Amino acid sequence: MKQIPYELLVGWRYTRAGRATRRNGFISFISGVSMLGIALGVAALIIVLSVMNGFQKEVRDRMLSVVSHIEVYAQGGAALPDLATTLLEVRANPQVIGAAPFIAAQALLARGEDMKGVMVRGIDPALEHEVTDLAGGAQAAVLGQLKAGEFGVVLGAELARSLGVRAGDRVTLVAPSGEVSPAGVVPRLKQMTVVGTFDSGHYEYDSALVMLHWQDAARIFRLEGPTGVRLKLKDLQQARSVASELSRSLTGALYIRDWTQQNRTWFAAVQVEKRMMFIILTLIVAVAAFNLVSTLVMTVTDKRADIAILRTLGASPGSIMGIFVVQGAMVGVIGTLAGLLLGLGIAFNIDVIVPALEQLLGATFLPKDIYLISRMPSDPQTSDILPIGVIALVLAFVATLYPSWRASRINPAEALRYE
Repeated sequence: MKQIPYELLVGWRYTRAGRATRRNGFISFISGVSMLGIALGVAALIIVLSVMNGFQKEVRDRMLSVVSHIEVYAQGGAALPDLATTLLEVRANPQVIGAAPFIAAQALLARGEDMKGVMVRGIDPALEHEVTDLAGGAQAAVLGQLKAGEFGVVLGAELARSLGVRAGDRVTLVAPSGEVSPAGVVPRLKQMTVVGTFDSGHYEYDSALVMLHWQDAARIFRLEGPTGVRLKLKDLQQARSVASELSRSLTGALYIRDWTQQNRTWFAAVQVEKRMMFIILTLIVAVAAFNLVSTLVMTVTDKRADIAILRTLGASPGSIMGIFVVQGAMVGVIGTLAGLLLGLGIAFNIDVIVPALEQLLGATFLPKDIYLISRMPSDPQTSDILPIGVIALVLAFVATLYPSWRASRINPAEALRYE
């Protein structure tokens, strides 16, 4: 049976003995503070990044209830040259599970003296449920009221509120390109009936999006048909690769845009913020880890006689260094494991912990009327947790190197002179 290296046994004994010896009480306290600091730093990293992932996922899901995974559209807002062929070609891709035509345009929406710039989307109510979650559930009935030729519109909840309209009211849609007359260019106006509202939970779309039947939109904007096709994928994370495949397989001069490109600035800002938070909180772990330096320096000073005796018994400088590396690494390992357990425990149960704190403190951390999210989201990801654990362990190990090296350089004769 292979014998356990004595460096490991002695290092572990030093780690345990420091807590039991009154003479080393202060050293034990510093060691405990280092361990606690590493644990709290690791836990804070996991909790903060999990909450940021949760918010990103929540906003992304709300955004994708309105925005399609991929859009295929014609140049310059013109109608697709061959809608039927385009639908057949996109549905041939195994990743595509839904496709629906649409018309995208910009216009003004007026109600009395109030006027708002809006994004107009002409949809096919019969196919819209294939590409967006907004067409499912209770709001499916609202979109189902859009009939070709009736010129009904569905407004975002915030847009309807700002204009002061509700179902049954009349609004005026002003198309950007007008008709030329002897008096000049006269804008095209169309009276529309509000048949309902939708609430996606994303302010940008709830405050500016107008939906109507695509045939009505084609007549208003003088188009021969839909300007594009919206797609839904099995896996939204594959949007970029599927868009690349479609760019090679589709016929005609068509443009393709996936959901990450439509909100590139927002996603880039979130990634930068997440990266900066990771760096800042890692510094907390680093400070706690390098407290091990002072712990080991004091331990080495206290164990000078023990080191000298081990050297006289034949221990090499490398073995002495290994003993104190083991002692410091144990503190780092225990602190990291405790931080992982604490952080994951809170991250996976934050939906229970936060309401309990709100009830205890009588406060609301996320007012729904401001954030549109009433619960604290959390999404722990392995891609975040593994680097956190590895970095904490590496920092703890690096912090042990210098004190351990100093211990290996102690002269036995000098150490035993005053013993």
